[in-house]
Amino acid sequence: MAPHQQYHVYALPPELLDTLVPRDVVNQPPPSPPRSELPLPAAEPAATSARACNICLGASFADVDQQRAHFRSDWHRYNVKIRLNGSDPVTENQFAKLVDELDDSISGSASSTDDESADDSDAVRALVDKTHCLRARSPSPSSAPRGPQTPIVWFHSPPSTQLGVYKAVLSPSLPSSSAYLDELKDIQVPREGGRTWALFMTAGGHFAGAIVRVSKPAAGDESEVTKKGKQKKPVPDIEVLKHKTFHRYTTRKKQGGSQSLNDNAKSKAVSAGAMLRRYGEQALRDDIRNLLQEWAEDIQDCERIWIRASVSNRRIFLDYDGALIAKGDDRLRTFPFPTRRPTQSELSRCLLELTRVKISHLTEEALREQDEAYLASLPKPKPAAPLPPEASTKPKETVPRLSPEEQQLRDKWSRLLEIIHKGRLDPLKGFWAKEGENLGGVDTPVPAWTGEKGATLLQIAAHAGQEEVTRWLLEDLHANPAIDVPTDTVVDAREFDEEDPMVPSSSGSRRTAYDLARTREVRNVFRRCAAAHPDWWDWLGTEKGGARVPSVLTKEMEEGREEKKKVRRKGLKDRIKERQEKETSRAPSPTPEPEPPQPQRIQKEEPSTGPRRLGGNSGASEGVLGLTPEMRAKIERERRARAAEARLRTLGGRR
Repeated sequence: MAPHQQYHVYALPPELLDTLVPRDVVNQPPPSPPRSELPLPAAEPAATSARACNICLGASFADVDQQRAHFRSDWHRYNVKIRLNGSDPVTENQFAKLVDELDDSISGSASSTDDESADDSDAVRALVDKTHCLRARSPSPSSAPRGPQTPIVWFHSPPSTQLGVYKAVLSPSLPSSSAYLDELKDIQVPREGGRTWALFMTAGGHFAGAIVRVSKPAAGDESEVTKKGKQKKPVPDIEVLKHKTFHRYTTRKKQGGSQSLNDNAKSKAVSAGAMLRRYGEQALRDDIRNLLQEWAEDIQDCERIWIRASVSNRRIFLDYDGALIAKGDDRLRTFPFPTRRPTQSELSRCLLELTRVKISHLTEEALREQDEAYLASLPKPKPAAPLPPEASTKPKETVPRLSPEEQQLRDKWSRLLEIIHKGRLDPLKGFWAKEGENLGGVDTPVPAWTGEKGATLLQIAAHAGQEEVTRWLLEDLHANPAIDVPTDTVVDAREFDEEDPMVPSSSGSRRTAYDLARTREVRNVFRRCAAAHPDWWDWLGTEKGGARVPSVLTKEMEEGREEKKKVRRKGLKDRIKERQEKETSRAPSPTPEPEPPQPQRIQKEEPSTGPRRLGGNSGASEGVLGLTPEMRAKIERERRARAAEARLRTLGGRR
């Protein structure tokens, strides 16, 4: 094979095609079990000839026609489908048994039309579902390296030839090189009228489009002669059937980006240039869509549709009412390589790049070294972290869904408790007058979902330290102070005022609202109410039904307590005054010390005549003139030290 020879992807020589084997190392499927482990029938010949199927077990062929017929059979298509899903292929006898077990028979296995070979029959799909091959797939080995996917799939032809084809030219859903090789062999069969592609590019206001034929028709007439007796020219592999290019002003020079993108990112510009660019975008969109309508019949017959456009520009071709090309069309492709400005010459270059087969010449030893170096460069897969045993067995807790009535009731309780915690008495009165009966009364137990430290509103107000709210609940609403606090409520003892003699004792398991009061003022509210209304509740009782208030507090008791405080404070002031007088009488009168003589500053007389300096003419400032900054700083430090010594001597003389 000549190094400079080029091949067309749809016109590969049969002698070269039969020698190709998959080359892509990282895309290889999981290794199948040894052939000895598979139950092959004794009469099944081994695939040892050059023309053999790489997927079906024991399939070999005498010529190319038999091989092509095998590729169109249900057996081969079934093996390809389960192989792509990770399962092992079956032999022809095993496939026949699977077919016999199906209720619906598979028909059309001997069909050789191109349309039937392109699409999977319903029977094959039903057979795959019946045998559960997709569900019983074997996991791929964790040690198999997986590298980044490349746009080109490579094949090897011994001894030293490699061919590369863009994956976008073939079907996009083939994960292995073996499947790509089978499709590469299938597309060599010529079609009637040839295979056609549609290529479209748009960017920066430029558009280029073409309809091209990329393979020769099935029935060629190269051998025919013209009326003048001359031999007709052979049909080329590639022929441009239609092409069109045009340009509109849509982008400001040296700015980049269309006017619509700039309008979306910023405010809409009102300049004349912006209006022209908006008009150009609309005109470009209309021109492209009109061209697509003109080429509608040709586009419908195209095998591939290549589009190079930005995300916003793709809407010109796909996303609009009455679009000729569906958004999820299987024929859609993007160019798998960088492209330049959309022109006719750029379309021709991209077409040659897609249809021309890439060729390299490396020996098998060089390929092996290349594969080993590439596999060694791939990062090792990280071991999957084992799931905790509780994660798989413990069911997830489902949050109950509340009805609108329940959600409204919860909102009312949340609002009520918030008002009590903040001590807002006036809003509490208005809210209770409106919603008190709906909530069930003042002694209604607080719902458990609130998480409050108390079973009633009185207990919550007492624990929150709201004196006015507690008094209103006791005296106006007659809240029951003898209701027990839930036993699971935990209250920290450090929250209470330990200096108050009326702090509730922690002995015993029963507690009431008084026991939750953390301040002396709130506890006095209970004692005053017990003194004013002794017949309402069993205030002093400690058994069940009692409020556990230790004593009552009347007005006379509070007035007597205030008198005792005043007498105590007056006696304390008198004792302090007597102590100060005694200390004053014992202390001797201090003799005044003579003041030290102030050092007189000798002011240097200035001459009455001649120029004078601004700010005075001190000798200190004159002594540092002409000195460096370091010397000036040193002299200044010495002056400050002498001044400090003088102050110390003065203070010592005073003592």
